[in-house]
Amino acid sequence: MSKESTKKGIDSRLLGRIVSYLMPYKGWVTLAFLTVMIAAFLGPLSPKLVQVTIDRDIVSGDMEGLRRMIGILFIVLAGEGILSFVNAYLTQWIGQQAIFDLRTKLYRHIQRQSLRFFDTRPIGQLITRVTSDVESLSQVLSAGVVTILGDLFKLIFIAWFMFSLDWRLALVTIAVMPIMIYATFWFKRKVRDAYRDTRKQVARLNSFMQEHVSGMRIVQLFGREEEEMNRFDDINNDHRQAHIRTIFYFALFWPMVDLVASAALGLVIWYGGLSAMTGGVTIGVLIAFIQYARRFFEPIRNLSDQFNLLQSAMAGAERIFGLLDTDESIPAPDEVTAWEKVDGRIEFRNVWFSYDPTAKPDDLEADWVLQDVSFVVNPGESLAIVGATGAGKTTIINLLLRFYEIQKGEIVVDGVNIRKLDLDNLRDHIGLVLQDVFLFSGSVRENVILRNEDLGDERIRAAAEAIGASGFIDKLSDGFDQEVKERGMSLSHGQRQLLSFLRALVYDPRILVLDEATSSVDTETEEIIQKALETLMKGRTSIAIAHRLSTVQHADQILVMHRGQVRERGSHQQLIAAEGLYRKLYELQYKDQELAV
Repeated sequence: MSKESTKKGIDSRLLGRIVSYLMPYKGWVTLAFLTVMIAAFLGPLSPKLVQVTIDRDIVSGDMEGLRRMIGILFIVLAGEGILSFVNAYLTQWIGQQAIFDLRTKLYRHIQRQSLRFFDTRPIGQLITRVTSDVESLSQVLSAGVVTILGDLFKLIFIAWFMFSLDWRLALVTIAVMPIMIYATFWFKRKVRDAYRDTRKQVARLNSFMQEHVSGMRIVQLFGREEEEMNRFDDINNDHRQAHIRTIFYFALFWPMVDLVASAALGLVIWYGGLSAMTGGVTIGVLIAFIQYARRFFEPIRNLSDQFNLLQSAMAGAERIFGLLDTDESIPAPDEVTAWEKVDGRIEFRNVWFSYDPTAKPDDLEADWVLQDVSFVVNPGESLAIVGATGAGKTTIINLLLRFYEIQKGEIVVDGVNIRKLDLDNLRDHIGLVLQDVFLFSGSVRENVILRNEDLGDERIRAAAEAIGASGFIDKLSDGFDQEVKERGMSLSHGQRQLLSFLRALVYDPRILVLDEATSSVDTETEEIIQKALETLMKGRTSIAIAHRLSTVQHADQILVMHRGQVRERGSHQQLIAAEGLYRKLYELQYKDQELAV
């Protein structure tokens, strides 16, 4: 979003989008608006009642009239207080409902995005959007819109009462308004830029903290604490300076408002006092105008305060709606093909893929990660993919699960292009085990079923026993209810990988995908997994990526990838006999062992 577009009336568009989140509660908003309107009228009514009491009852000595007016004045003040309470509670309730809806929509939007979206955005930045940026809209949605309208009507009612009492004194009171209007527009321009800069620095600070707390082990290992502290100081200082700049404009603006209000009150006392001495106005009118002069600038102060919140909200709204308007999710098919009978036949047909979203299918100079990749895995067969780092092995898995969209070719499962399948339906039938295991805070059970309560304890127990995970789980103090802490740091790496394997298998997938599933476990754990695999892969289509060729020797088919292309394919014995790239990889790993042909 350019600065130029921001300055050309984007406020009203953003405000309209913010207010749209109040529409589901328009009935409650209408009720809140009515209470504010009545309260806005009752407030300016009090000085008018005081004027009538002085000029009519006190001057004439009418005690009965005085008591009656005091009673009316008490009712008016009590009514204003009760309505203020109702309005404050109601607007806050409405605002929190709207904030709940917005934060839910934002998180759901983030969940829908493809992995390409997360490749280019810091996690801390996304956290800032869902937390502090959304919170910056809280006051605007809670009370801002209704309160602004209430203060505007209060100004109108005050002006109406003043002009009905004495138009000359009314003009004297509002004579200072040009100064106030100029100061407000100057303040608006300055504070908007300051708030935008503040939100930017908050996002930088959150991103730095998230990244460096996660990577603290590396910082300490290489003794870079002082250097990273200096970087943090720079980012923190930029945030402080941006915030201080905002404070400066408010520190300048508020005294200016008070000075203008005092000037208006002085003019009223001076001109009204002279008029009262010559009989131009009554004492009651003069006292009423002194009250109106004070009250007239109260809603202006409130509007300035609301404007403060509005500027903060606009800065946050720009970033929130910028995120919502960025959609890199996998598009849903126009017509979904039902995938009912799952056999598990997988076919890649001349697939080309680049992580550069601008790459065109006919651009041979693009940075292609996969180039014209084709292979078939029949139901129940096992495919192993080997090759050097960066050859495109993991990319094949990412494309099968449709984490990314290919630029050219087709990926077909059971005869259906995966672009025509419902995304959830596709992934429901594929179990994935990654080398880098991610566990959430919570219990072992919650990490296995991911809060899918349809998976009963018997099913979880059976899957755990099938892969040999029940042994270590039963030894935990709380068994399946054991808390694993953030990222599973209370478990060993091998245990975390077993849980990841269990998580994939408890859903009984038709297709198994293993990305270096046994690369970082000890020998004992690897033996447990290998024994489980022999049983679990029977009748299932499986794709395994591995650096250790000993783990893939029994695969029905092995693909050898090199620089994004399939260079060789066949069984272990066939590839060894071919004396090609696979044999070279094998010799590098087992040069001290006799080749098993």
